Amino acid sequence: MKVSREQMVANRRRILQEASRLFRERGFAAVTVADVMKAAGQTHGGFYGHFASKDELITATVTDALAGDGSGMDDIDTWTDTYLSPLHRENADQGCPMASLAGLMRHQTPPARGAMAKGLDAHIGRLAEALPGDDGAERRRAAIGRWAAMVGAVILSRAIDDAALSNELLRETRAWIGPTQSRSAMDHNEDVRA
Repeated sequence: MKVSREQMVANRRRILQEASRLFRERGFAAVTVADVMKAAGQTHGGFYGHFASKDELITATVTDALAGDGSGMDDIDTWTDTYLSPLHRENADQGCPMASLAGLMRHQTPPARGAMAKGLDAHIGRLAEALPGDDGAERRRAAIGRWAAMVGAVILSRAIDDAALSNELLRETRAWIGPTQSRSAMDHNEDVRA
């Protein structure tokens, strides 16, 4: 039975979504192609109609997972609070792919690492654009520092079995970052004053 083009696209989307969830939950090495295909409700043999290898799947998954549009950054403080929350810490399979996968990327192929670099650079750019200030280089520096602190705090909070210290890492990183008025809020305040 021939599968329509639309169904192929939908199948690939489902494979990428399940691969992303499984990789974030268990890591790349612990997830097999058969695991991904089973989770996607497809046969193992169907995998090769979409990808030549598991390495190609990893690259496509990282690319897809990091292709976010930056939604939520219009209120950076709320977005930061959500990111640095116990809920996010406890749900790695549904959370930020960078916090779940970054430590595993050094063992991956150059194309997968390139996909991570491209996604990271785009995310830093979106965050820098949302931060206040007129100096683009300063906003980018602030975005890099803020993002590195946030991702690092989540990674460290997930790495330990000491609940009090884990919560402290999230809470104190949030306090260290402090409140930030986003550019859209600044623009709105300027409009109100005008």
